[in-house]
Amino acid sequence: MSSHRLRLLVVAAALVGLSACGGAADTADTTDKSDKSDKSQGSAASSAFPMTVEHALGKTTLPAKPQRVATVAWANHEVPLALGVVPVGMAKANFGDEGGGGVLPWTAERLKELKADTPVLFDETDGIDFEAVADTKPDVILAAYSGLTEQDYRTLSDIAPTVAYPDAAWATPWREIIRMNSKPLGLADEGEKLITSLEGDIKKTVAKYPQLKGKSAMFMTHVDPKDVSEVGYYTAHDTRTQFFEDLGLKIPDSIAEASKGTDKFALTQSAERIDAFNDVDIVTGYGDDTGDMLKTLKKDPLISKMPAIERDSVYLLPGSSALATAANPTPLSISWVLDDYVAALAEAADKVK
Repeated sequence: MSSHRLRLLVVAAALVGLSACGGAADTADTTDKSDKSDKSQGSAASSAFPMTVEHALGKTTLPAKPQRVATVAWANHEVPLALGVVPVGMAKANFGDEGGGGVLPWTAERLKELKADTPVLFDETDGIDFEAVADTKPDVILAAYSGLTEQDYRTLSDIAPTVAYPDAAWATPWREIIRMNSKPLGLADEGEKLITSLEGDIKKTVAKYPQLKGKSAMFMTHVDPKDVSEVGYYTAHDTRTQFFEDLGLKIPDSIAEASKGTDKFALTQSAERIDAFNDVDIVTGYGDDTGDMLKTLKKDPLISKMPAIERDSVYLLPGSSALATAANPTPLSISWVLDDYVAALAEAADKVK
């Protein structure tokens, strides 16, 4: 299960001994040799500072290795956690939190592995809670996957050095989330090891389902069952769509072409022009817990003409569940969701003739 895989992923990072604020993994049963390794790796991480990180909103300089790490926005806390560092504060989960505690299951699993308490949770329902972030007294604020505005960035930078997204808001691929968030911690090498390990997990899982190879896939946004006059979908700039390529699937030409003229991560298409998606083999997206959403789409006189809908090569993720949330790939959620998600897409692929 994911907990075992993640334990292997963080061995090297755990040796660094970074317990940034809140408790990292225990390092019992160490030997003189591992103590020397600790010092050597810790020294290597420290020698990377002072460090300057470039991103879409500017350049951020960190004078020394951070000891108190805060993260804002979606999933950024997963990188330090995967690398053995517990943040002083992180965004509260506001989607897919089935347990109601503000922490998604893969994050809870990792905190348990690290024997750490839940960090301070920032409620971002109405935007970033700058006061709450400041109260945690961070040395660095990680936001590589976020929608920070210029004003957000300036306000956060007044609190601590802040690392924003590399190119565009809400468009940072999972590999870059890891790279952008591990570098300011002095753990760039460990970040690359995490990427390599996750790529291995993905390759091994996808190899079980050859029917996925070369099929085109579309990820629908949330659909209003009372109004299906338009179809929302994620563009080639969105991480959900990009993840298809990791799984051996491809982005349909219709979506690739529509994505060229915009930097938006989601667009809509009138149902009257549903034939634009005739090149889509598989449809996934957000449904509901009852399964009625697919019935609604199949009953609609326009959307039902879409070949993928007509032949049922569809997998709608269940409502606002953790499973649906994990379809947007993040450093800890990938291993947690991979088996179930890929198997469901493969079942849809079986219906493509």
